[in-house]
Amino acid sequence: MMHFDFQVGDLESAVAEAVALGASVAEFQLQPNVRVLLDPAGHPFCLCLEVDEES
Repeated sequence: MMHFDFQVGDLESAVAEAVALGASVAEFQLQPNVRVLLDPAGHPFCLCLEVDEES
């Protein structure tokens, strides 16, 4: 099984879109800037808030 991490600019919007497409939010979350989700088959993937490296 592969695990995917996707960088997103707006974490909450990306989570909402993923859920609308069939994903579910995992019960356990690792970090405040990362959301662990499960695809419809139960495979985990992460949405990670894109960090502005210039700041």
